[in-house]
This record gives sequence, structure tokens and C-alpha cells, in this order.
Amino acid sequence: QVQLVESGGGLVQPGGSLRLSCAASGMIFNIYAMGWYRQAPGKQRELVATITRDGSTNYADSVKGRFTISGDNAKNTVYLQMDSLKAEDTAVYYCKLDRRDANNYWGQGTQVTVSS
Repeated sequence: QVQLVESGGGLVQPGGSLRLSCAASGMIFNIYAMGWYRQAPGKQRELVATITRDGSTNYADSVKGRFTISGDNAKNTVYLQMDSLKAEDTAVYYCKLDRRDANNYWGQGTQVTVSS
């Protein structure tokens, strides 16, 4: 089993910043990538950003230039620095871990609310 523990969500004003963290534990061998996805009310879950074990990153167009994903392989932790937050960034943010054997795992989600 794999456990993913997310933290860092909360309420922030438009233009503000938040930093999400996701720590992986358990059967975390052969990791290919970790990433962040989000789901707003009434919408499908969508990719936000991913990072491979060797550091290659991928971002949704809607967050490019505002969000930065990073990882600490030694701690099996991935971070998402979110700057210049907008109301449309409001969603539940989920951490995902992809293993090279095609198994993937999700965290429980953390709420991010951008509102004045």
C-alpha cells in the first residue's frame, strides 16, 4: 500500500500564495512521477502539474507562470507553490503518485479556497 498525506491548503485572498505538500510512504518503489490534480465543484478532475523522478515538469496552461512544482526524492515529497492565486483556482487539490508498474495512488485531497 501507498499512503499520500497532503497538507497546506486553506483560505487565501486573490493574489495571495499557498504551498501544498504531499508526502508519500509505504510501498513507494519504482516511482515514475508525482503530481497535483484539482477538482472544482461540478467539474471533472484536471491535471495541475506533474514532476518525474528525474525532475521533468509539466503544467496545465492555466497555471503556467503562477504555480511551481518541485520534489525532494530523498523525502518522497512533492510540493506545489501557488502564487498569484485566482478565484478560479478554488478546488480540492489531490496528490497522485505513478509507479513504473502502472499502478497509481491518490491522496485524500486538500481544499484550496481563493476568496476575498
